[in-house]
Amino acid sequence: MNQLTLYGRAGCCLCEGLESRLRALDLLGLSIELTVIDIDAPGTPQELKARYDLEVPVLALDGSELPRVSPRLTGEGLLNWLQRCLSTAL
Repeated sequence: MNQLTLYGRAGCCLCEGLESRLRALDLLGLSIELTVIDIDAPGTPQELKARYDLEVPVLALDGSELPRVSPRLTGEGLLNWLQRCLSTAL
């Protein structure tokens, strides 16, 4: 199972929109598990906030940052983008 991590923050329309679009996809069919990390949450390491503060939303697949995804990608387009990222990572 591959780990897809979304680094974002609560109240960020881009972060919340991307999370919503990702959750609408059949990620398990791609063997992907989604984890969302709020960089502003208590207990989140300061290194993550410092690294992603001005960059959110950021996606990482198995610890490797992915290219920035277009906020216009939805549904099949987002799924195709993820499949390409997954095949490149393998």
